[in-house]
Amino acid sequence: MPVKHPKVAVMLAAFNGMRWIEEQMASILNQAAVDVTVFISIDPSTDGTEGWCAELTARHPQVVVLPEVSRFGGASRNFFRLIRDVPLDEYEFFAFSDQDDIWDIDKLHRATLEIESRKVDGYSSNVTAFWANGRNCLIDKAQPQVDWDYLFESAGPGCTYVMTRRLMTLLKESVLFSWEELQRVSLHDWYCYAFARSHGFCWFIDPLSSLQYRQHERNQVGANAGLGSLIKRYKTIRNGWWFSQVKLIARLVGLDDDVFVQRWLPLERRHLLKLSLSAQHCRRRIRDKVFFFCICCAQAVIGRKAE
Repeated sequence: MPVKHPKVAVMLAAFNGMRWIEEQMASILNQAAVDVTVFISIDPSTDGTEGWCAELTARHPQVVVLPEVSRFGGASRNFFRLIRDVPLDEYEFFAFSDQDDIWDIDKLHRATLEIESRKVDGYSSNVTAFWANGRNCLIDKAQPQVDWDYLFESAGPGCTYVMTRRLMTLLKESVLFSWEELQRVSLHDWYCYAFARSHGFCWFIDPLSSLQYRQHERNQVGANAGLGSLIKRYKTIRNGWWFSQVKLIARLVGLDDDVFVQRWLPLERRHLLKLSLSAQHCRRRIRDKVFFFCICCAQAVIGRKAE
């Protein structure tokens, strides 16, 4: 009897992707032990991405380019469009993909096995970041999950996410219901993880790397490594972006009335001090817990509302 290959829908958001999308697509279409269909949503591009993808669909029936709808102006909006428009009934699992990485050949097979064996609905993994100069390093996001980490960080790079149809069905309903407000969410992977955890779905973060995570000047987020990354993160907190996203996501997943969230949601001085004392429950990595505590205290001391 032949081994059953799970059917996986891969959702790829593209924009001016010609520099690396061919290598990315080859690594997806060569996935072992799964049946893959790739759905591509293209933000109108100027480098020939649309034409190349059209030619690809002619050669590979398992590649589908969604109709052009409008300019998204960001990867997050493009991924929300994919969640909205990709059909669910024919597939058992759903994965996100960027346009510039290189997937390990067993990436999806391992993810589906872990989901089934651990009886979870969401999966993400560590990745191996690499640079053009030959440098590479493991990006470790697989620390134990804590009570409220999902309100303050994602489960790792969205390009590692794999979800069951059960989770994706409810996630799609939430996207349809909150479509307009979701256009203000900057990171789709953060929202998806927050939705899953806040709605009782179990999530596994795999300590093994599943892909080569390309680093370049156009990364929306990129590898969180080094002093430069720390400074960049601090700036997003100082300018109010990060805390505004925290509040928005908490509201969108229906937790703005939760007792814990209400303790700090106004994000004024006394609320930030309260939040700082919950650092161990809000971030996974020890370094990030310390950084979280310091940032909340700093914002409270200077008396600046964190939004």
